[in-house]
Amino acid sequence: MLDRDGFRPNVGIILLNQKNQVFWGKRIRTHSWQFPQGGIDRGETPEQAMYRELHEEVGLQPEHVAIVARTRDWLRYEVPQRYIRRDARGHYKGQKQIWFLLQLTGFDWNLNLRATDHPEFDAWRWNDYWVPLDAVVDFKRGVYQDALTELSRYLPRQDGRARGGPGRGAAVRQAEDALVPQRDSPAAQEPKAQES
Repeated sequence: MLDRDGFRPNVGIILLNQKNQVFWGKRIRTHSWQFPQGGIDRGETPEQAMYRELHEEVGLQPEHVAIVARTRDWLRYEVPQRYIRRDARGHYKGQKQIWFLLQLTGFDWNLNLRATDHPEFDAWRWNDYWVPLDAVVDFKRGVYQDALTELSRYLPRQDGRARGGPGRGAAVRQAEDALVPQRDSPAAQEPKAQES
Protein backbone atom coordinates (compact mmCIF):
# COMPACT_ATOMS: atom_id res chain seq x y z
CA MET A 1 0.00 0.00 0.00
CA LEU A 2 1.70 3.19 -1.23
CA ASP A 3 0.54 6.78 -1.12
CA ARG A 4 0.40 8.78 -4.34
CA ASP A 5 3.99 9.96 -3.82
CA GLY A 6 5.35 6.40 -3.54
CA PHE A 7 5.78 6.21 0.25
CA ARG A 8 4.60 3.21 2.27
CA PRO A 9 2.80 4.09 5.56
CA ASN A 10 4.75 2.76 8.50
CA VAL A 11 5.12 3.09 12.28
CA GLY A 12 8.27 3.45 14.34
CA ILE A 13 8.51 2.61 18.04
CA ILE A 14 10.76 4.17 20.67
CA LEU A 15 10.33 2.00 23.77
CA LEU A 16 11.55 3.43 27.09
CA ASN A 17 12.43 1.59 30.28
CA GLN A 18 12.16 3.21 33.73
CA LYS A 19 15.58 4.88 33.28
CA ASN A 20 14.53 6.52 30.00
CA GLN A 21 16.80 4.17 28.09
CA VAL A 22 15.51 2.96 24.73
CA PHE A 23 15.10 -0.52 23.31
CA TRP A 24 17.68 -1.07 20.58
CA GLY A 25 17.29 -4.21 18.46
CA LYS A 26 19.98 -5.90 16.35
CA ARG A 27 18.59 -6.90 12.97
CA ILE A 28 18.71 -10.65 12.54
CA ARG A 29 21.96 -11.90 10.96
CA THR A 30 23.37 -8.36 10.54
CA HIS A 31 25.44 -5.90 12.54
CA SER A 32 22.91 -3.05 12.30
CA TRP A 33 20.78 -1.84 15.20
CA GLN A 34 17.44 -0.10 15.00
CA PHE A 35 14.13 0.68 16.68
CA PRO A 36 11.15 -1.60 16.03
CA GLN A 37 9.15 -0.49 12.99
CA GLY A 38 6.81 -1.89 10.40
CA GLY A 39 4.16 -1.25 7.78
CA ILE A 40 0.59 -0.20 8.36
CA ASP A 41 -1.77 -2.74 6.80
CA ARG A 42 -4.84 -1.68 4.84
CA GLY A 43 -7.64 -0.80 7.29
CA GLU A 44 -5.29 -0.35 10.27
CA THR A 45 -4.82 2.86 12.20
CA PRO A 46 -1.24 3.81 13.11
CA GLU A 47 -1.94 2.85 16.73
CA GLN A 48 -3.27 -0.60 15.74
CA ALA A 49 -0.22 -1.16 13.53
CA MET A 50 2.08 -0.06 16.37
CA TYR A 51 0.59 -2.65 18.77
CA ARG A 52 0.79 -5.39 16.11
CA GLU A 53 4.41 -4.56 15.29
CA LEU A 54 5.28 -4.31 18.99
CA HIS A 55 4.10 -7.89 19.47
CA GLU A 56 5.59 -9.24 16.24
CA GLU A 57 9.03 -7.70 16.76
CA VAL A 58 9.53 -7.69 20.54
CA GLY A 59 6.74 -9.87 21.94
CA LEU A 60 5.03 -7.20 24.03
CA GLN A 61 1.28 -6.86 24.49
CA PRO A 62 -0.66 -3.59 24.97
CA GLU A 63 -0.79 -4.18 28.75
CA HIS A 64 3.05 -4.10 28.87
CA VAL A 65 3.31 -0.48 27.64
CA ALA A 66 1.78 2.98 27.94
CA ILE A 67 1.70 5.44 25.05
CA VAL A 68 3.56 8.60 26.08
CA ALA A 69 3.38 10.51 22.78
CA ARG A 70 3.49 10.25 19.00
CA THR A 71 4.82 12.45 16.22
CA ARG A 72 2.41 15.07 14.91
CA ASP A 73 3.01 14.34 11.24
CA TRP A 74 4.52 11.72 8.97
CA LEU A 75 8.32 11.59 8.90
CA ARG A 76 9.68 10.39 5.54
CA TYR A 77 12.83 8.80 4.26
CA GLU A 78 13.71 7.72 0.74
CA VAL A 79 15.24 4.30 0.15
CA PRO A 80 18.23 4.29 -2.23
CA GLN A 81 17.57 2.52 -5.53
CA ARG A 82 20.08 -0.25 -4.76
CA TYR A 83 17.82 -1.42 -1.87
CA ILE A 84 14.58 -1.41 -3.89
CA ARG A 85 13.39 -4.58 -5.61
CA ARG A 86 13.47 -4.26 -9.39
CA ASP A 87 9.72 -4.78 -9.72
CA ALA A 88 9.07 -1.87 -7.29
CA ARG A 89 11.46 0.62 -8.89
CA GLY A 90 9.82 3.64 -10.43
CA HIS A 91 6.84 3.82 -8.07
CA TYR A 92 8.24 2.97 -4.59
CA LYS A 93 10.28 5.78 -3.00
CA GLY A 94 10.48 4.89 0.69
CA GLN A 95 8.65 5.02 4.00
CA LYS A 96 6.53 7.60 5.75
CA GLN A 97 6.29 6.96 9.47
CA ILE A 98 4.34 7.93 12.55
CA TRP A 99 6.61 7.44 15.57
CA PHE A 100 5.34 6.39 19.00
CA LEU A 101 7.11 6.95 22.31
CA LEU A 102 6.14 4.13 24.67
CA GLN A 103 6.89 3.53 28.36
CA LEU A 104 7.48 -0.10 29.34
CA THR A 105 5.12 -0.85 32.23
CA GLY A 106 5.97 -4.54 32.21
CA PHE A 107 9.34 -6.15 32.79
CA ASP A 108 12.40 -6.95 30.69
CA TRP A 109 11.43 -10.61 30.78
CA ASN A 110 8.19 -9.78 28.93
CA LEU A 111 10.32 -9.04 25.84
CA ASN A 112 10.41 -11.98 23.44
CA LEU A 113 12.24 -11.71 20.13
CA ARG A 114 10.82 -15.10 19.06
CA ALA A 115 7.13 -14.21 19.48
CA THR A 116 6.50 -15.04 15.80
CA ASP A 117 7.96 -17.41 13.21
CA HIS A 118 9.68 -14.50 11.44
CA PRO A 119 11.84 -12.66 14.00
CA GLU A 120 13.25 -9.24 13.10
CA PHE A 121 15.93 -9.10 15.80
CA ASP A 122 18.37 -11.64 17.24
CA ALA A 123 19.62 -9.51 20.17
CA TRP A 124 18.62 -6.39 22.05
CA ARG A 125 19.86 -3.95 24.66
CA TRP A 126 18.85 -0.80 26.51
CA ASN A 127 20.68 2.26 25.21
CA ASP A 128 20.80 5.93 26.17
CA TYR A 129 17.94 7.92 24.63
CA TRP A 130 20.28 9.71 22.24
CA VAL A 131 21.39 6.51 20.52
CA PRO A 132 24.51 6.63 18.38
CA LEU A 133 22.98 7.16 14.95
CA ASP A 134 26.08 5.91 13.16
CA ALA A 135 24.80 2.39 13.99
CA VAL A 136 21.67 3.13 11.91
CA VAL A 137 21.63 2.61 8.14
CA ASP A 138 22.51 5.99 6.66
CA PHE A 139 19.25 6.73 4.83
CA LYS A 140 17.21 6.38 8.07
CA ARG A 141 19.39 8.63 10.26
CA GLY A 142 17.52 11.86 9.52
CA VAL A 143 14.16 10.35 10.45
CA TYR A 144 15.62 8.85 13.65
CA GLN A 145 17.06 12.25 14.60
CA ASP A 146 13.74 13.99 13.84
CA ALA A 147 11.68 11.45 15.82
CA LEU A 148 14.02 11.48 18.83
CA THR A 149 14.11 15.28 18.86
CA GLU A 150 10.34 15.76 18.53
CA LEU A 151 9.50 13.16 21.17
CA SER A 152 12.26 14.12 23.65
CA ARG A 153 10.06 16.82 25.19
CA TYR A 154 7.69 14.08 26.40
CA LEU A 155 10.34 12.03 28.23
CA PRO A 156 9.34 11.28 31.81
CA ARG A 157 11.38 13.41 34.19
CA GLN A 158 14.40 11.86 35.84
CA ASP A 159 16.01 13.30 38.99
CA GLY A 160 13.47 16.15 39.02
CA ARG A 161 14.67 17.74 35.78
CA ALA A 162 13.56 17.66 32.18
CA ARG A 163 15.56 15.63 29.70
CA GLY A 164 17.04 17.57 26.82
CA GLY A 165 18.35 16.70 23.43
CA PRO A 166 20.85 18.01 20.93
CA GLY A 167 18.82 21.17 20.35
CA ARG A 168 19.43 22.41 23.93
CA GLY A 169 23.15 22.93 23.53
CA ALA A 170 25.95 20.72 24.79
CA ALA A 171 27.29 23.33 27.21
CA VAL A 172 23.92 23.63 29.00
CA ARG A 173 23.57 19.85 29.27
CA GLN A 174 27.13 19.43 30.53
CA ALA A 175 26.60 22.12 33.16
CA GLU A 176 23.37 20.46 34.32
CA ASP A 177 25.01 17.04 34.36
CA ALA A 178 27.83 18.39 36.54
CA LEU A 179 25.24 19.48 39.12
CA VAL A 180 23.48 16.11 39.29
CA PRO A 181 25.42 13.31 41.00
CA GLN A 182 25.81 10.25 38.82
CA ARG A 183 24.43 7.09 40.37
CA ASP A 184 26.37 4.66 38.21
CA SER A 185 29.87 4.69 36.85
CA PRO A 186 30.22 4.92 33.05
CA ALA A 187 31.26 1.27 32.96
CA ALA A 188 28.08 0.25 34.76
CA GLN A 189 25.98 2.22 32.25
CA GLU A 190 27.42 0.37 29.22
CA PRO A 191 24.49 -1.57 27.69
CA LYS A 192 25.03 -5.23 27.00
CA ALA A 193 23.33 -7.08 24.15
CA GLN A 194 20.83 -9.62 25.40
CA GLU A 195 20.09 -12.79 23.50
CA SER A 196 16.56 -14.07 23.23
